Amino acid sequence: MNPSSPPAVKWLNKVPEITLVFWIIKMMSTTVGETAADYLSINLKLGLAGTSIIMACVLAGSLFFQIRAKRYVPALYWLCVVCISVFGTLVTDNLSDTFAVRLAVSTAAFGTALVIVFALWYATERTLSVQEIDTRGREYFYWAAILLTFALGTAAGDWVAEGMGTGYANAALLFGSMIVSIALARYVLKANTTLCFWLAYILTRPFGASCGDLLAQPVTNGGLGLGTTMTSIIFLATIVCLIACLSIYRYPFGEERV
Repeated sequence: MNPSSPPAVKWLNKVPEITLVFWIIKMMSTTVGETAADYLSINLKLGLAGTSIIMACVLAGSLFFQIRAKRYVPALYWLCVVCISVFGTLVTDNLSDTFAVRLAVSTAAFGTALVIVFALWYATERTLSVQEIDTRGREYFYWAAILLTFALGTAAGDWVAEGMGTGYANAALLFGSMIVSIALARYVLKANTTLCFWLAYILTRPFGASCGDLLAQPVTNGGLGLGTTMTSIIFLATIVCLIACLSIYRYPFGEERV
């Protein structure tokens, strides 16, 4: 090696280990995405268009700093996830409410787009593991996939709960049962870890959204009537506390590389 040549850049994986805390924060962020989007657009009267523009700017800023970061920073990473959760909800809501796109159509479209991203990611990098996000290209693919999982999960959750008329409680039970089945497939049947991760990641979005709607919606609409404000505050406060613990203690139990 030429001693005068610059040293190779060493990339560090900037996403968290897959722990129980990871899944708790992920699920809660999906609930916040559902309730916060409604709070901003309805309670604060920003409207879908205004809320979408604001959240797009916030998301772009958070992703900019996340990609420029040299290491994994829990607060920054989860800020991006929460922003994506809110923005993904708004994308689906805009398609449904503004452009009258049926939920079945948007579910199929987002599902197809996600498959294409995964195919390009694997063709380029030969891995879909979230514990090998150690190049710029993989980081771009990772966040593109995350955004599509949230949009897909929102559309699928609304389609099942509202479009099919199953209700929020039944939808939460359905998606929760599917997540449990994936966990059993992984730990009992030893199914592929990466496949199980992405399937569970997609399903936590409609599960969290259904739980959020169940808590926030009025009793007359099949909810528990807590409202979007209270639900958002409870879940955001819990997320902040867990992130603080991660930042201070780097909570390690249950971690698994995928």
